Amino acid sequence: MFDIFRTRLRQGHRTSSFPQGGAELPERYRGLPALVRNGQASPPSAVPPITTGADGSPLLDVGACLFSPEEAGSSPAGTVSFSGDYRMATSTRTSLLTSTGEIELATALAGQSRRLFGRSLRLRSVVAGSCGGCEAELVALGNVVFDLSRFGVQFVASPRHADGLVITGTVNRNMGAALERTYEATLAPRLVIAVGACALAGGPFRGSHQAGDGVPDSIPVDLWVPGCPPHPLTLLDGILRLLGRLPTSANRRSAGQATAIADTEAG
Repeated sequence: MFDIFRTRLRQGHRTSSFPQGGAELPERYRGLPALVRNGQASPPSAVPPITTGADGSPLLDVGACLFSPEEAGSSPAGTVSFSGDYRMATSTRTSLLTSTGEIELATALAGQSRRLFGRSLRLRSVVAGSCGGCEAELVALGNVVFDLSRFGVQFVASPRHADGLVITGTVNRNMGAALERTYEATLAPRLVIAVGACALAGGPFRGSHQAGDGVPDSIPVDLWVPGCPPHPLTLLDGILRLLGRLPTSANRRSAGQATAIADTEAG
């Protein structure tokens, strides 16, 4: 028993200082992407993460991005490059469509909703056809490093006990009705958080017969968290911004400004 205590004392404090301190991520981490355009229009056959805007110009859909090495290659529309910035959760789906690499980060809930959920939030996870990657990152939020509960946010077992839902997966044909019933069982007012490329856009299974294209329009989403899967810090940053627990002075984010903004917020 004493050996256990001595080992624990040697380990020291393990919980991240986030959001007061900066985040240490490995060099290979692929964060907020940007599209380096080559001046050509996006071809009609372009697929996520590069799509076509109303004027025919190429757009980068961060929500559909799989953050894979293959996406970093060149295409007729341009080249996708990845920064080391984990901050990319937004309040609207359209905020994740960018031609410049700049996105509008999530903004705080307003009025009564912020007063209700700002200090205590209970969430129910709904796995609506997922590979399990996003769920692994959600579980990591509860470990000693990230410790989501220190912010008053916890996961619960029943939608009847929840203030909102965290949806992962493509919302496939077998899970569509179950998701709708779970949403209806969560008492209003309620929040909905869509997590991962599958929930945002269908992920790598988009357009297939059984998989859906993400959370249906019938369920209003308050927070969109891209990634495949998203890093726990991306999730934590988005949730805290939604609850008004982070400053909004730097709510526009560009992949090219990642280091400067990270240093500013850390200070």
